[in-house]
Amino acid sequence: MINFFKNLSPLNILWLLVVLFILRAGYLFNLPVKIDSAYFENLEHLLLSPGLHYPFTPFLNVVLAGIFVFIQALLLNRLVNHFNLLGKPTFLPALMYLTVSGLYTPFLVLSPPLICNFFVIWMLFKLINFYKSKDSKSDAFDLGMIVAVGSLIYLPFIFFFLTIWISLVIFKPFNWREWIASVIGYVTVFFFLAVYYYLNNRLTQFGSIWPPLGTKFPNRVALNYYNYLILVPVAAILILCFLKLQQNYYKSYIQIRKSYQLLFVIFLIAALTFYVRAAFQVSHFLLCAVPAAVFFSYYFLHARRRWFYETLYLLLAGIIVYLQFNNF
Repeated sequence: MINFFKNLSPLNILWLLVVLFILRAGYLFNLPVKIDSAYFENLEHLLLSPGLHYPFTPFLNVVLAGIFVFIQALLLNRLVNHFNLLGKPTFLPALMYLTVSGLYTPFLVLSPPLICNFFVIWMLFKLINFYKSKDSKSDAFDLGMIVAVGSLIYLPFIFFFLTIWISLVIFKPFNWREWIASVIGYVTVFFFLAVYYYLNNRLTQFGSIWPPLGTKFPNRVALNYYNYLILVPVAAILILCFLKLQQNYYKSYIQIRKSYQLLFVIFLIAALTFYVRAAFQVSHFLLCAVPAAVFFSYYFLHARRRWFYETLYLLLAGIIVYLQFNNF
């Protein structure tokens, strides 16, 4: 299967749809009676009606989530090939994104982190483009606004603002105007939000956005122990990827090396910011899917022993399907 997706063929789009269905079939056949999910957490609380009803049945919810994931997979694939992050055109990033975004059943429904992955991919286009841009003030301003809008949908996304400054450090010489431009872009969104609150005599409620940032670190993560099985092949692939990256690191162009540094930073930020939510949800780790999919793709594209990497991927996909058909 991996070898088939190594080539950039339009036919692979159809096979991606097949993989998308297979990796979600178990959940579709065992749909819960009701799926409780807020799609725009902060935005729903601040601008929309709290508890707003969305006419989505569980089936429609999962189907729409699958459509979003499929679109994101194609966008990520375009990004990776556009910047030549893997060294050759391939459909592996799309395949790996579909796989990573199906690891756990909370990943399979509409959720704020899933929606925010559109912003992560959009940001990556602009962040990696810093390398060739002489003046990045306008991009930095846009990125600040993207983070602000994303944090209205899902509050932990606010920490992705750090990726803007870290990217400026990685890709460009210091220019204080670019750093300030990102802050102005971020503040602009909340300035207009504050004006909206003021015009509606609700300015005192504006501060209700920020208290969750002080949430205490959770004592435990509620996750079925059987679900830890899936982390074994995931950890193995990531370790093998980093070993392969280390071997080829100095053989790559400077922009490629810096891009992987950025992806690693995004992966860490996404993984470590789950504590912002008072009620922890596994769906938060969907924010790790974009960089993880690129890392997975790098390993599977450059791995040499076909029997091993094909078996490793089938093992991962098999565990995903098995856990969906078996409720422990």
